[in-house]
Amino acid sequence: MTSHPASFCPDCGTETESTHFDGRDRKLCPACERIVWHNPIPTAGVAVVGDEGVLLGQRDVEPGIGEWGVPGGHMEVDETPEEAAARELEEETGVSVDPDELALLETFTSGPFAGKYVVSIGFAVRAEATTGTPEALNEVQAVGWFTPRSFAASDAVLHEDHAQRLRLAWERFG
Repeated sequence: MTSHPASFCPDCGTETESTHFDGRDRKLCPACERIVWHNPIPTAGVAVVGDEGVLLGQRDVEPGIGEWGVPGGHMEVDETPEEAAARELEEETGVSVDPDELALLETFTSGPFAGKYVVSIGFAVRAEATTGTPEALNEVQAVGWFTPRSFAASDAVLHEDHAQRLRLAWERFG
């Protein structure tokens, strides 16, 4: 299994071949005689909602450098989605939250980005349940509080698929 289309078998290094299996085009290792599955990457994020809006970060990494979005990122193998969302929030903004305080907001799929697809699990929490002062840290150029209306009035660009997360967080928790 790989997160990008496989040109070579991850087990033996043999160049893969194209095949049709289970109704889809797949990569096959002719040496191992097995399908090399191309699966999406799980990600998680958390929308912190305060009186002035939803906390967003301006991305400093691809895809979408300079675009704004809800803090989040890739899950680690030993994390629940809630733990990953809380860790990413703290790494990117310095804001801490107990993962047990997070409420499931929504999910979306996105991609491809250089052949990679993601499944994003979104959570929300009221700002009162968090600690720390938001600041731009790892992978973030700036942070700010926005409502859907104030963001639309700005000249900023929202990262793909984050418009729904911003809107839902504000509607349900704002």
